Amino acid sequence: MGKSRVLIIGATGNLGHQLAKASLQSSHPTFALVRDSAFSHPHKRHVLQTLSDAGATLLKGSIEDESSLVEAMKQVDVVICAVSSKQVLDQKPVIKAIKLAGCIKKFIPSEFGLDPEKTQMSDLDHGFYSRKAEIRHLIEAEGIPYTCISCNFFMNYLLPSLVQLGAKTPPMDKVTIFGNGNVKGVFVKQSDIAAFTISAVDDPRTLNKVVYLRPPGNVYSMNELVELWESKIGKKLEKVYVTEEELLKKIKETPFPDNMDMVFIYSAFVKGDQTYFDIEASGGVDGTQLYPHQKYTTISEYLDTLLEEKAEGQMDCKWILFRAVVIFEVEERFRNGDRCLQ
Repeated sequence: MGKSRVLIIGATGNLGHQLAKASLQSSHPTFALVRDSAFSHPHKRHVLQTLSDAGATLLKGSIEDESSLVEAMKQVDVVICAVSSKQVLDQKPVIKAIKLAGCIKKFIPSEFGLDPEKTQMSDLDHGFYSRKAEIRHLIEAEGIPYTCISCNFFMNYLLPSLVQLGAKTPPMDKVTIFGNGNVKGVFVKQSDIAAFTISAVDDPRTLNKVVYLRPPGNVYSMNELVELWESKIGKKLEKVYVTEEELLKKIKETPFPDNMDMVFIYSAFVKGDQTYFDIEASGGVDGTQLYPHQKYTTISEYLDTLLEEKAEGQMDCKWILFRAVVIFEVEERFRNGDRCLQ
């Protein structure tokens, strides 16, 4: 039996592109649903060209066009949706098209975060997770075979700043820690999420289950993250702790959507929504246990790349400063009539 034919919806996005590449690398016949407008966008056109060159079949259509959706689905076995979180409810037409096509043996919806059924945030998230839960419930109600991927945080979200609000790089002197600092969160690189997802495509153990990703080396509390970073930079940071009450107050005082980073930090590192529960065999499986061969980037390895980038940035700054000093000295000597420069 050959490998399933896979349709990616949202292949020009960051995760969608990684999913398409992983599907191709795993020798799945890979298809991408593409809007006409994507070809007029330089970056998207480049992404599509690289996928096409790698062997992907580009199918013109959109989730708003039912006929193109159904036609695309009739050519594949598995549908993976990677639309953005803002478009989660736009998966309803996809679900309808899957029913109409009648040939899809697995649907992997666009959850790709923490399990929306496990959050403990009340209404703080402005419906972010309830919309994802609504889609999962609809899939189940329609009797569509599915697999959901609970990968928790993308590694390029929050981790580049060591979970520091408003920062783009890790701290070198002072660090803010939310809650008591002992609650653990999970970060996984997007290319690794894609690889685990594609591994689940033809795996019957993942049918109608949630695949949880908690890779060893990627599950850290804020205290552990800071300790790891301190060991890499060779110095201790001044620590400022923000209590749960203080963070909640700040969330409520800050208008939506500017408060969402704080909401996600509260969810993961105060309430523990990513790790407070055990994975129950009745509805979930541990992806890293299912696929122990799958390599992935650890948090320590990722922080090493941030350190390298920081060092390279400092070298660039030193070189720019050196050039400026040299040019200044040359100009001064020229103005002072140094004949060697004439």
